[in-house]
Amino acid sequence: MRMFNRICIYSASLLLLALSATAHSDNLAVNTMNPYDMVEAVAKNTFTRFHQDIDIINTDPDHLKLIVSDELMPYIDYKYASYKVMGIHLKSTTKDQRERFVKAFQGYLVSTYAQAFTEYTDQHVRFSPGKDFSGEKMVDVNVDLIEPGRPAIKLMFKVRRLKDGSWKAFDLVAEGVSLLASKSSEISNLIRQKGIDSVILELEQRNKGNISNKTNGDKL
Repeated sequence: MRMFNRICIYSASLLLLALSATAHSDNLAVNTMNPYDMVEAVAKNTFTRFHQDIDIINTDPDHLKLIVSDELMPYIDYKYASYKVMGIHLKSTTKDQRERFVKAFQGYLVSTYAQAFTEYTDQHVRFSPGKDFSGEKMVDVNVDLIEPGRPAIKLMFKVRRLKDGSWKAFDLVAEGVSLLASKSSEISNLIRQKGIDSVILELEQRNKGNISNKTNGDKL
């Protein structure tokens, strides 16, 4: 799963850097009925929590998993993403296997995003203006990730409308590369080679790992 992990960590790093760079000072209510407002509010609240809990994080980096679970994951459609990742293998799975895979994949995303948060430095983000989404089922929230002295990184959050009219994000496209498509290819190959149960076990084992502070001994 090495290639899969590298793709996930890189893209998750971009996602969290983009989210973190929108922080202000006060928590915002998350308007899930507007995909553009939702992304910005979730971004701000996630990083505000990061700053509020920084002393805990410095003592226990695994606390980042709790922050991601509380502030970010409620607005990620991980079930939809999980089914997309299983691809053609979805129809051949049992209900129990699907439920276990969704849970394991959710945990995998939490761990990946939490680890990505340790890469934060001081990037800035520029969101493109929102568009009329009244007749849309899916929209793209375009973002430029800006770091002095480097070309802007083009990101796109793909967000889908749910049956109740609310919105959730399900994919991140970084410089034209879809994180979901990359994961789908990798996971599909693993399921074909090892079977769904083995892949679930691999994900579950990885989720038990601790978050490592990659700041060379410095505090976050």
